[in-house]
Amino acid sequence: MRRTRILTAVLALAAGLLAGTPPALAADSTAKVSLAADTYAWKNARIDGGGFVPGIVFNRSEKNLAYARTDIGGAYRWQQSSKTWAPLLDSVGWDDWGHTGVVSLASDSVDPNKVYAAVGTYTNSWDPKNGAVMRSSNRGASWQKTDLPFKLGGNMPGRGMGERLAVDPNKNSVLYLGAPSGKGLWRSTDSGVSWSQVANFPNVGNYQQDPSDTSGYASDNQGIVWVTFDESTGTSGNATRAIYVGVADLQNSVYRSTDAGATWTRLAGQPTGYLAHKGVLDAAGGYLYLSYSDKGGPYDGGKGQVWRYATATGTWTNISPVAEADTYYGFSGLTVDRQKPGTVMATAYSSWWPDTQIFRSTDSGATWTRAWDYTSYPNRANRYTMDVSSSPWLTWGANPSPPEQTPKLGWMTESLEIDPFDSNRMMYGTGATVYGTENLTNWDSGGQFTIKPMVQGLEETAVNDLASPPSGAPLLSALGDVGGFRHTDLSKVPSMMFTSPNFTTTTSLDFAETNANTVVRVGNLDSGPHIAFSTDNGANWFAGTDPSGVSGGGTVAAASDGSRFVWSPDGTGVQYTTGFGSSWSASSGIPAGAVVESDRVDAKTFYGFKSGKFYVSTDGGATFTASAATGLPSGDSVRFKALPGAKGDVWLAGGATDGAYGLWHSTDGGASWTKLSNVEQADAIGFGKAATGASYQTLYTSAKIGGVRGIFRSTDKGATWTRINDDAHQWGWTGAAITGDPRVYGRVYVSTNGRGVIYGDTSDTSGGGGTDPTDPTDPTPTGACAVTYKITNQWSGGFQADVQLSNTGSSAWTGWSLGWTFPNAQTISQTWNAESTQSGSTVTAKNVGWNANVAAGSSVSFGFTGSWSGTNGKPTAFKVGDQNCTVA
Repeated sequence: MRRTRILTAVLALAAGLLAGTPPALAADSTAKVSLAADTYAWKNARIDGGGFVPGIVFNRSEKNLAYARTDIGGAYRWQQSSKTWAPLLDSVGWDDWGHTGVVSLASDSVDPNKVYAAVGTYTNSWDPKNGAVMRSSNRGASWQKTDLPFKLGGNMPGRGMGERLAVDPNKNSVLYLGAPSGKGLWRSTDSGVSWSQVANFPNVGNYQQDPSDTSGYASDNQGIVWVTFDESTGTSGNATRAIYVGVADLQNSVYRSTDAGATWTRLAGQPTGYLAHKGVLDAAGGYLYLSYSDKGGPYDGGKGQVWRYATATGTWTNISPVAEADTYYGFSGLTVDRQKPGTVMATAYSSWWPDTQIFRSTDSGATWTRAWDYTSYPNRANRYTMDVSSSPWLTWGANPSPPEQTPKLGWMTESLEIDPFDSNRMMYGTGATVYGTENLTNWDSGGQFTIKPMVQGLEETAVNDLASPPSGAPLLSALGDVGGFRHTDLSKVPSMMFTSPNFTTTTSLDFAETNANTVVRVGNLDSGPHIAFSTDNGANWFAGTDPSGVSGGGTVAAASDGSRFVWSPDGTGVQYTTGFGSSWSASSGIPAGAVVESDRVDAKTFYGFKSGKFYVSTDGGATFTASAATGLPSGDSVRFKALPGAKGDVWLAGGATDGAYGLWHSTDGGASWTKLSNVEQADAIGFGKAATGASYQTLYTSAKIGGVRGIFRSTDKGATWTRINDDAHQWGWTGAAITGDPRVYGRVYVSTNGRGVIYGDTSDTSGGGGTDPTDPTDPTPTGACAVTYKITNQWSGGFQADVQLSNTGSSAWTGWSLGWTFPNAQTISQTWNAESTQSGSTVTAKNVGWNANVAAGSSVSFGFTGSWSGTNGKPTAFKVGDQNCTVA
């Protein structure tokens, strides 16, 4: 169904980076920078999935250790105890946003603590940075990074092929990486620390999805697409001799080395006219299985085959589940049962209609059965049942005619893995979720196996807009690919996305400030209306009518009382209407493509911005007048919002590094602006409930303040700012939207480009500020304290722990130092959100600059990884200075 991955946020960012801007307005020199700290708990507003999962990787030597990679939303590790996924790349920051795209993952079977990720989102100009290989020795709890001299394409065509990154199963200091863009095959001999090109590898690939694409997206050479070792050709500590490599070349797709990578040859007798999407080696059976498609995927592919190569004899056998003439799809997903040699499965990844298909053989591909078959067309008999009660929106609210069914078995099914330790467990990725089963072998006995979403914790939506009304649902979201959701409970998956109509991507939404039951959204749809309205706070919708020329959603604004709307769609100019869009009139005085918003008090006042100019309408959107103000950002990477409850109070964020960039405030409806001198860069602005005793609503922004990129909060109209996220919680690019909650002080909703909707709650319910943590006169902490020490993950020889330190006294801390002694000689290896030193078993953890201030009754948290041997007991005593803390 969803054939496109959202690029809106990335293109907006690119525009922001490239746009030229004029000199800034005169700054307010009285504002003060104060990076006081606060402790926030961060979670996802649960959607569960929402995007393409092109890779699932099980560790071959440790049970229940598995990873998933996404194309724009980072990597995840499976947590067997809760059957959920834990995000691993939330520490990727703003400047490295492209490193949330994961083109390949490799889990080390020699040392299961080690995991590697090849990261980078685009190989063309959309991503300004090169790719990197990230390495972890604690299962992704923390990472080190080696930058590469070329780009990687986690969200490029061909991303479902792989894995491009592989660890030698006999000598785990050796890794290989297949590169796109003609950069060839690369090797590391020091566990991923350094990399060099394999100079004698004979083929860098030549396949391009569309050579005529001038953007460089579809015209990139997809390059080297997978690396597979034959572990039976090596011994422990010695490099594996036989290595197979897949190349994006329709005539020359598979190469082999039999001397540990010293020389390489094209495999003789191989099929031609196809790309080998996967190469899976079954050492026990002596076969290399290969799934082929005529295209690179993940969307295209019209013909395919499956082949088996006997590694001992060099014999090729076509084991395709169906004749090539009967395929209208390619094959990609491919897996073998490590417990039952000869059992192999494959997917028809590009079979969009009526459904994807999964094939299974228990005799090395001699014969196959299908997940579903026709009885008498169009009726189907399924070997499976589907239970999507945990993610009910996976039905898409559809009621298709046979042979289509809802929910679908899937689409873009390029990842398929049988658990190497459990023949009954299988997982596969789709364009929307991870599905799995725990009774797969029922397939062979003639019974039905049950497929359910196995995706909780893996959040992969790209967020375009957010709204938190003063009544009704606390959160409304505009999302790429899945449209958007109305969250009445942030901890639960909504029953359905927005429907009637169901936009492929919602680009903008708004509600009437004084009548929150009235909601409007606009978005993209292949055919049908691009605007919808709700009169019950987004629970139900009805379509509006498009004015002539509309080709996409653009932005939309609702009058404060819901009596009228202004819409700036793609494809035509700004429009206005009274009522619910049964007819539209063109607005005058404002250019096409302007961003539009409404005043939150005056129902006839609307605002717009385009290319450095701010526009105002006082007649309901009929006519706009350009403000005389100058010095605003000249580009279009700008977002602005009007403050609820105050007519003409508008905040504007945006700009570019080569011109005006920051945060501006107007109290006269945009006639004049003041640039905040303490905000270096800002990209989104939002409002939330005022702090106790404050007369102005709380501000939230995704910004750079005090030289630090982060999510910031101000309770004093921007005079001082508190960074409320930390380096472990950055989520790449967060510039599309941000809003506070008007009903819950301190709660903020943050957009991401692939990690879904993040929300944070503060432990500081007072909303107080604090003194400057860099001030050397700040006093030493005094008063009572409490500590919670929790081991969050443990493995052979290593562990991860979180520590929460609470100020239970009556005075605020403006710096802290926590000491303890390990009972079993444990050793800390890495700390985040604190600075630690260790002497013997004694540890001291001190605040970092941004989290020094801890208000009375508030807490601060930090974490670390460490090593242990024999016993991993918890410390029983902690001190802040000379004060003994209560241990929870």
